[in-house]
Amino acid sequence: MLILPLKEPIWRGPDRAKLLVLKRARLVDLGHLGYRPATEIQRRTLETVISGEGPNTLFFVEHDPVFTLGASFHEENLLLPRPSYEEFGLEVVETERGGDVTFHGPNQLVIYPVFNVADFGRDLHRWMRDLEETIIRAIAPLGLQGKRSPVNTGVWLGEKKVAAIGVKVRRWVSMHGIALNCDNDLRPFQYIVPCGIRTHGVTSLSEELGRPVTVEEMKPAVRKAFEEVFEVEFDAG
Repeated sequence: MLILPLKEPIWRGPDRAKLLVLKRARLVDLGHLGYRPATEIQRRTLETVISGEGPNTLFFVEHDPVFTLGASFHEENLLLPRPSYEEFGLEVVETERGGDVTFHGPNQLVIYPVFNVADFGRDLHRWMRDLEETIIRAIAPLGLQGKRSPVNTGVWLGEKKVAAIGVKVRRWVSMHGIALNCDNDLRPFQYIVPCGIRTHGVTSLSEELGRPVTVEEMKPAVRKAFEEVFEVEFDAG
């Protein structure tokens, strides 16, 4: 299916003074799914987006506990021997996304936009900053002021990272994406140097607010933020 603008323009804004023609995209909630099968779904989707046969697609997913090693991974950022992670039931997977090592697990919202970056400015720096902006906007209604780091990609609350970002782009189509710590267990981060950054820690929305902030609570906020930042309208997938 070709990605086409809406036939009729949609008015946005309280005074209806601004006219936006929203791009169509697809939103697919994968529920709870292992890292490897989710990656395969992304790869197949990426091929359809490259060929023009499929729409830009945003995936939501929660993963089983897994450490993923990005293209810039350094072995010293695994603080245990690799077999030790398996003994604890923690999978270690090499992946083609950018960045170093990070952790995914239950109660963390993982967000994979398989989007044609050329539809949104053909600017990879802007693409990364826009991904950060979606999280900054999504968590703002919670009373949390997310910020960027001038040297490290992601979204931060104070000196701790709440959302890690790593992508791979092929023929201008991006895959992989964002891991937003909602109500997930942060203890596995103690067994790695998250994202290769030794000087800062990680946090979660629940830890910052002192109450459970679930993945289900955050999905509508993330969807709304993507619609605003990228000027898209999602169809259910």
